[in-house]
Amino acid sequence: MKPKATGKLSSAKASATASGGGSEVAEWEIRPGGMLVQKRNLDPTQTSIPIPTIKVRVKYESSYHEVNISPQANFGELKKMVGSRTGLHPNDQKLMYKGKERDSRSYLDVVGVKDGSKIVVIEDVVSRERRLLELQRNAKMDEVSKAISQVGIEVDKLAKQVAALESEIFGGRKVVERELLNLIELLMTQLIKLDGIVVDGDVKLKRKMQVRRVQKYIETLDMLKIRNSMIGSNGVEVPLQQQQKKSTGQMQKQRNSTVQILPPVVVTTKWETFDSGSA
Repeated sequence: MKPKATGKLSSAKASATASGGGSEVAEWEIRPGGMLVQKRNLDPTQTSIPIPTIKVRVKYESSYHEVNISPQANFGELKKMVGSRTGLHPNDQKLMYKGKERDSRSYLDVVGVKDGSKIVVIEDVVSRERRLLELQRNAKMDEVSKAISQVGIEVDKLAKQVAALESEIFGGRKVVERELLNLIELLMTQLIKLDGIVVDGDVKLKRKMQVRRVQKYIETLDMLKIRNSMIGSNGVEVPLQQQQKKSTGQMQKQRNSTVQILPPVVVTTKWETFDSGSA
């Protein structure tokens, strides 16, 4: 086979040289099956002689469509042209030529498609269902991704408030504790939103990063609560031992006041008499 193909190639080059005056030599290639054809020009910047198109008859259901296409095109390109005529998605098509389904990467001229050839189009139901499921999955992933991004925007706003409170407290200014608690509640709300988002694949990592981020801000606020409680009204930080003594004193004072408020206990039942009587 090798010497034979080489001989054909040499004669083809010789004829091309003779016809072209020796200025250019046409390049040839051997296709699968042993067919010798002129090599395809894959460089769009190089000028070449335009190849005449052929007209193929495409049958879909009960309708016929005539399609003008280059014989060096592949069946994938033909599917796109058929889709523009029939509305059938290229991935949902099966192109049958001479009773065989043709691969999208196969070239028309290689399998023998000529001017006037007939090609039958069949809808691939399995491929269509698979494609629709993929579209639904992608749409759901986009929706989930948008929901996580929206939570991220809200967390960005809360993060600025956390940073502002952190700056004030570390600067020695005591803030109202309710501000810290409100921020914690708002961050917990965003955490609940993230927990309610069902994710899969790459989006799962995106949600995990947001969850860690929210948890970090909540931990920061818990730490700020402790530090804020150590700051006195005059802005001077109170030692922790004094804080504990103060808290203990307040609890004792509160307990004593509660005891004073309680009314005296009045015994209304003679339990000994009641017990002996019942016996």
